[in-house]
Amino acid sequence: MDKSTLFSIGDISKIFHLSPGSLRHYENLGILIPEYVDPQTNYRYYSARQFEILNTVRYLRALDMPLPQIADFFKNRDIDVIENKLMMQKQKVIEKKKELENVEKKINNRLHQINDAKTSKLEEIMLSVSSPCRIIRIKGSLKLKNQDEIEASVSMLSEREDEPVVFLGKVGFGISQDNLHSGNYDKYDYIFLVVEDEDKTDGEFELLPEALCVCVRFRGSHGEAASHYRRLSKYIEENHLKISGFSREITMIDYGITNDTEKFVTEIKIPVEKI
Repeated sequence: MDKSTLFSIGDISKIFHLSPGSLRHYENLGILIPEYVDPQTNYRYYSARQFEILNTVRYLRALDMPLPQIADFFKNRDIDVIENKLMMQKQKVIEKKKELENVEKKINNRLHQINDAKTSKLEEIMLSVSSPCRIIRIKGSLKLKNQDEIEASVSMLSEREDEPVVFLGKVGFGISQDNLHSGNYDKYDYIFLVVEDEDKTDGEFELLPEALCVCVRFRGSHGEAASHYRRLSKYIEENHLKISGFSREITMIDYGITNDTEKFVTEIKIPVEKI
């Protein structure tokens, strides 16, 4: 066979910026069969008429169409076939776009929380209105004296979810209204996960309504929280308020963000009502 008008696999690699391995993969999928294979050297050669195939592959790959779908198209090249595949690909792109938008929102949420924690007025007790939020809450008796106990407690939430859920900056611990009244701050009655609008979760969640809260942020983690609960309790009593729900305690900056424990920031909110 006259090979002077054919292109070697190396030539095709250079022209179309494809590795020889990719071209062999195309061959295995039935997308691009060499025009000629030298029986002695097993070298592959391609003709100029096959450039159209490679240009089509390059175009469809630019649309992020998977190679098996492209191979299926070449088995039955037709207007209706390509139109159907392009419509399917368009729907996948729409879905991916939504996923990326959710990722962007999650990133913005974390950046806002980190910045909020970094600029916090620490140790200052304040009254603020807590926005409504959705949570998944598990009841239990938890002592959080070290990081291992905290991580073990967080794993309880992981077991509740079929889909992986990102917990960074969203896991909280709570003390019941009764134990807050009694001054029992040595253990927690609840662990909860704040469910954002972008989260995919199969767990049943509850809606926490807007609430007036007594709040404090402090340097440290859950192990140092008891003294701050006592300060909050004193503030509630002195300002003629009454506790109206369980506490919401979240470490805004912790080991998930930094190894420097001196930079940890934890927030405690206790819902209250005016007497």
